[in-house]
Amino acid sequence: MTGSARRGGLSRRGLIGSAGAGAAVAITGAGAMAATNRAETSEAPAWSTVAFHGEKQAGITTAAQDRLHFAAFDVLPSATREDLVELLRDWTAAAARMTAGNGAGPSGPLSGPYDSPPDDTGEAIGLDPANLTITFGFGPNLFTDAAGADRFGLAARQPQALRRLPHFPGDNLDPAASDGDLCVQACSNDPQVAVHAIRNLTRIAFGRAAIRWSQLGFGRTSSTSTAQVTPRNLFGFKDGTASLRAEDTANIEAHVWARPDPEAAWLDGGSYLVARKIAMHIETWDRGSLREQENIIGRTKAEGAPLSGGEEFTAPDFALAGRGGRPLVDASSHLALAHPDHNAGARLLRRGYNYVDGSNQLGRLSAGLFFIAFVTDPRTHYIPMQTAMAANDLLSEYLQHIGSGLWAVPPGIAEGEFVGQALFA
Repeated sequence: MTGSARRGGLSRRGLIGSAGAGAAVAITGAGAMAATNRAETSEAPAWSTVAFHGEKQAGITTAAQDRLHFAAFDVLPSATREDLVELLRDWTAAAARMTAGNGAGPSGPLSGPYDSPPDDTGEAIGLDPANLTITFGFGPNLFTDAAGADRFGLAARQPQALRRLPHFPGDNLDPAASDGDLCVQACSNDPQVAVHAIRNLTRIAFGRAAIRWSQLGFGRTSSTSTAQVTPRNLFGFKDGTASLRAEDTANIEAHVWARPDPEAAWLDGGSYLVARKIAMHIETWDRGSLREQENIIGRTKAEGAPLSGGEEFTAPDFALAGRGGRPLVDASSHLALAHPDHNAGARLLRRGYNYVDGSNQLGRLSAGLFFIAFVTDPRTHYIPMQTAMAANDLLSEYLQHIGSGLWAVPPGIAEGEFVGQALFA
C-alpha cells in the first residue's frame, strides 16, 4: 500500500487489513475469507493505474480504455462562486483517490462514523482501477448563463472559442441530453469502475451541482495509441483510422492543445472537448448491400483500406478514377468529407464509444456512436468539418445527431492544486 493510500483511510487494496472491526462485520462468508487471505498472505495487488496529476489531464492522449461513463452537470442556482471552488476542490481530491485505486473519500466505504453515510459507495471494493481516468471540462454557461448573467465572475475569462456549438443541418437535439456547465469523462477498462467514479462525484456534488445527463459507452470507436488496433463501430466498419495517436507528438501539439489566449491564459496547455450523441439507423443500414455500404464509407469493410487501393493506413487517392471516369472514392463519402485534405488540414484526437440504450417504441435498437474529440479550437477543427458533413455526407442518411456539447478542458493538475485553479486566481 502506498503512503497516500494509508493517509487516505480505507483503500481498495487493503480491504480487511485497513478497514477494522466494522468492516469485518460488514463482509461475511466466502468474500470475507478471500479478502482476509489476500491481506495475510500477499502483497497489495499491482493495480493498473494512470497518474492523475501531471502537466496535462489524463484521459486525452491516454490509451483509450474500453468503457466510458460521461456526465454533464449544472451548477445549482443557489450555488455561489465559493461553492463552485469548493466543489472543484472536492472533485479533484476524490478523482485522485479513485484513479489510484482508493475510495472516493478519506474514510472509504467501510470506515468512518458508523451512524453516518460512508464517503464511498462501495461497489468498487476490491476492483482494479483498470486504468481509470477522470477528465474535467467547463462549459460556456459556466461563464455566462443563458440569460447573459455572469454568475461566478468568470465572464471576462471566457475563451472566444468556448461558445455553444451551432445547430448543424439535420440536427434533432434533445436539450435534456446536451450541454452542461461542467462535464466529467470517466474511462476505464472495467465498466463498474467508471460508473463508480461518476456515481461518487455526483454524490459529492449534492447541494452544489446536479447531473444534467449522462451516457454509458462500450467498445471504443477510436485508437489513441499506435499500440492499439483500429476498432469497429456498430455499422461494422473500422472507425478512427485517421484519428491522431499520442505518439504523433508534433500533430498532437498542433491540433489538440489549446493555443495561447491572453484573455484565457488559464486554459494554456488545455484543450476543447466536443461531444455528440449520434443515433444510428441500424436496421436500415443492415439492409444495404456491401457495395453500397463501402461506397458510403469510402473504405473496404474487411481491412478499412481506401477504395482507391492499398491497406488501412494508405493515403486515399481522391483523383483516381475507375470505370466511367468516376473517382473510386466518392467525393461525398464519409472518408472524403472527413479527410484533412478537405478540411484545411484539420485533424482530431477522437475518443468515441459505441452505445446501446435498449430499444425504442418501434422495437428498433436505440444505439449509435457517442462521439468525443479533443481539438485545439472548435472553430477551425470541428465546426467547418461537421457543417460540410451534415450537408453532404452520404452517411448522413443513416445518422441523426441527438445530443451535443462543448467544454474547455483545463490543463493538468499539480499536487496540492484543484482542477481549473488558475481560472479562479
